[in-house]
Amino acid sequence: MFLTKSPTQPAFDPILVRDPVVVRSAAIADHEEWALLREASRDHLTVWEEDWPAIDLSLASYKRRLRAHERDMRRGGGLPLFVYRRHDRVLLGGVTLTNIRYGSSRSGILGYWIGASYIKRGYGTAAVLAMLDHGFNAIELNRIEAACQPENIASQKLLERCGFRQEGLARDYLKINGKWQDHNIFAITAGDFRR
Repeated sequence: MFLTKSPTQPAFDPILVRDPVVVRSAAIADHEEWALLREASRDHLTVWEEDWPAIDLSLASYKRRLRAHERDMRRGGGLPLFVYRRHDRVLLGGVTLTNIRYGSSRSGILGYWIGASYIKRGYGTAAVLAMLDHGFNAIELNRIEAACQPENIASQKLLERCGFRQEGLARDYLKINGKWQDHNIFAITAGDFRR
């Protein structure tokens, strides 16, 4: 099916389940757990992403973030979700589809993070696979891209486990903590995923 605009709203308000995780939209009630996890994971995360000031973890900043997420989801341009452990609903991290394009492109960019206490347990892989399934089947994308720094071997292995193929190197792709960083570019198509 060829669509020139985003699919209906239910595709942008999902609850995704793929053992051992549940993936869903963030809520105001998640703020404290999210802020604690982000702060506890700062040293782990800021190797790969921009550091953040303490104010970014405040309730006011979190509410602004949720409003931006809701706008993205309403217009079909992004799907930012939180990742929870299924058996006890502990917050583990996040997974996003951003820059969603329709028309002849039908593509988006995948991002993900897992808190430092929960890495290397399969949670990230399960969350990414849940998002890929949703992106290809509910949103009807044809291609999903992801980028990670060449030194981030764990992230590269996660992408490869999920069926991504490395397509090249993007020089000076993102500015992280004041320095432009090269990133390996990975992609998966709907056909790849279904095979």
